[in-house]
Amino acid sequence: MARAATNRRKTINTILAWSVGLLIFFPILWTILTSFKTEGDAIAYPPKFLFFDWTLENYSIVQERSNYMRYLWNSVIIAGGSTLLGIIIAVPAAWSMAFVPSKRTKDILMWMLSTKMLPAVGVLYPIYLMFIKLGLLDTRLGLVIVLMLINLPIIVWMLYTYFKEIPAEILEAARMDGASLKSELLYVLTPMAIPGIASTILLNIILAWNEAFWTLNLTAAKAGTLTAFIASYSSPEGLFYAKLSAASTMAIAPILILGWFSQKQLVRGLTFGAVK
Repeated sequence: MARAATNRRKTINTILAWSVGLLIFFPILWTILTSFKTEGDAIAYPPKFLFFDWTLENYSIVQERSNYMRYLWNSVIIAGGSTLLGIIIAVPAAWSMAFVPSKRTKDILMWMLSTKMLPAVGVLYPIYLMFIKLGLLDTRLGLVIVLMLINLPIIVWMLYTYFKEIPAEILEAARMDGASLKSELLYVLTPMAIPGIASTILLNIILAWNEAFWTLNLTAAKAGTLTAFIASYSSPEGLFYAKLSAASTMAIAPILILGWFSQKQLVRGLTFGAVK
């Protein structure tokens, strides 16, 4: 009886998990399917799911109208650059908070996290003026700095959590053996925290890749990312749903592929330290 109840519970959990997964994935699937429709089929009612005239015309038009590779390259540089810069700053910060805490460490962490609650539009105007003065408007460097700063609290919090799971005695033993601070960070702490650092890097890349507010307001033609590439397919005449879906599919494809191939590392990092 107990085994039957356990099997029944596992079956129900599996069905629920698949249902939630399919529910989350459905908008992505619908976007991909719409990208292969004509504009007429894209707005047809009732909606056509599989039985429609499949076409690659939307992808051809998108390629002809926009320089997809330039937007893609900008996204790669900005997401990668902001992540790298954030990790370089966050690792020492998280180390000091985890292994050399002060009375105000928790207050500082909470203050950093509270900055994520600030509406982005509230600081857009001063940052926009600063970018004009510094010549950073519509530049990759400007976006790298902004995206690094807005994601830095999350990076520090995640690394702090991972570092807290590492026994401090190991670092103390390294110091007793004569390890310098640099050696302690590079050759002792970092290798032990690789799963956590890897998941932090992956999550930050995803956040930076999907960022729309700052990229749309601080860029124009030169440093536009794939979010700007998608936004270019809305016009005063209305939305061209099939072409917009094709642009969206081309924009999300790289990050979906990255997430698919790195899902094991991401899950391992997110559960790092959860089970002793």
